[in-house]
Amino acid sequence: MTIEHEDQLEGLKAAGRLVARTLEAMGQALEPGITTRELDRLGRAMLEREGARSAPEITYSFPGATCISVGPDCAHGIPDDRPIAAGDLVNIDVSAELNGFFGDTGASFAVPPVKPRIERLCRDGRRAMWTGIRAVKAGGKLNEIGRAIQGFADRNGYTLVKNLASHGVGRSLHDEPGEIPTWWEPRESRRIPEGLVFTIEPFLSLGAEWVDEMGDGWTLRPPGGEPTVQYEHTLVATRRGPVILTLTA
Repeated sequence: MTIEHEDQLEGLKAAGRLVARTLEAMGQALEPGITTRELDRLGRAMLEREGARSAPEITYSFPGATCISVGPDCAHGIPDDRPIAAGDLVNIDVSAELNGFFGDTGASFAVPPVKPRIERLCRDGRRAMWTGIRAVKAGGKLNEIGRAIQGFADRNGYTLVKNLASHGVGRSLHDEPGEIPTWWEPRESRRIPEGLVFTIEPFLSLGAEWVDEMGDGWTLRPPGGEPTVQYEHTLVATRRGPVILTLTA
């Protein structure tokens, strides 16, 4: 989606704030013993209280309001009765539609106690996302985002999953301009028009460059079970730089 009017921006901000607050509350509730289904119920209640609808449910008939993945799974996990355990690496992805506009955000959480390398992976997953965000420039090339993230990953000894990409968002969960690589793709020639709304969500890993779909038809897992994190914001490209839409305030 490309924003054309101020009221569109305000609608996107409202959707973004809601999914951000929902993600924050779910992260704060994460503790050993809670099940992913209980976390999902919390997320659903927060969304529905504000009149929002789960984006994966209405778009893809996903069996849950939010995607919750427990390592080694890293994306599109289905909420169930599995209890969270100390040391788990958990990814929570929250996306919703509110008054015709979509917001999409996500984060990975390490449940204490965790190994130092997992703490570093989480820290650097956020850094990788912000490295990509800082590369956003209206009029610039989309592949500068992936170039920046790839450089960060290479310098710090990580890999990037290359069959999960960022994407346009706005009037639908997956909107134009389609998939946006979060790794260096020299053949990518598209540019970033002013007002473009999209996500930045690199999947930073301790060795994986690919994920496989599990037997449930949804859950994604690195083939070797390599620890992998994802951090995601929705933003809009402006002449003054990127404006983050998925902030809690």
